[in-house]
Amino acid sequence: MDLDLLSIRLLCVLMTPSEQALWRRGAGLASAPVDVEVADATAAADKLARGGIDVCIVDSRLPAGDRAKLAAAAAAVRPKPFLVISAPRGAARLEGVDGMLPRPTGIEEARKLVDICIRLKVPTPVLIVDDSSTMRSIVRKILSASRFPLELHEASEGRAALDRLRGEKFGLVFLDYNMPGLNGIETLSDIRRDCPNVAVVMMTSVSDSIVATRAQLAGALAFLKKPFYPADIDAVLERYFGLRS
Repeated sequence: MDLDLLSIRLLCVLMTPSEQALWRRGAGLASAPVDVEVADATAAADKLARGGIDVCIVDSRLPAGDRAKLAAAAAAVRPKPFLVISAPRGAARLEGVDGMLPRPTGIEEARKLVDICIRLKVPTPVLIVDDSSTMRSIVRKILSASRFPLELHEASEGRAALDRLRGEKFGLVFLDYNMPGLNGIETLSDIRRDCPNVAVVMMTSVSDSIVATRAQLAGALAFLKKPFYPADIDAVLERYFGLRS
């Protein structure tokens, strides 16, 4: 998607005036046009119910009952906006939201946080690499159920995946460990060398702490044991997008 053709509506709920100002100034420097609106919990719920909001940033200091009201309003409309909590760094993950972002402390940090919000609306090109067509179909189905927008592609083995990665733009690879030819660790090493900006999630059908450790040391974003589910994918994607405080 061309960012020149993208614009988003960002709703900020119950922040201090200084934090509101940082979000507005960060939006002015972001990679795509962003319309920032500010509202209290009641007005924000009404705005969400009318639709058109892309991302709602909610202050963690908002009472739990008001957060629940906003979550219900967001869940009732289509397309569903992302509901993200703004909290101090290291704060515990709250349930019922799509992720967490740290409170910005300066304009540059606010710009980066706004760019994360923009990325939530841009489909991420994903390459599924598995020598089993049945497993690729299963993984594709699970990824399709994610709340994050994904553009899905497939490769049947490691060398084919590397050829595609060198010639096309991908953000994320779901890579099987047990494959003929190049196995997952070997393919991961080549990806990290040739395409360092591509994140890799290693998949395997067996529980093996040694393989998981090797994948982590080789630079994998995450390690998933088959079978996994949409909630597991969303947790990985929260890390990928930077939605973990």
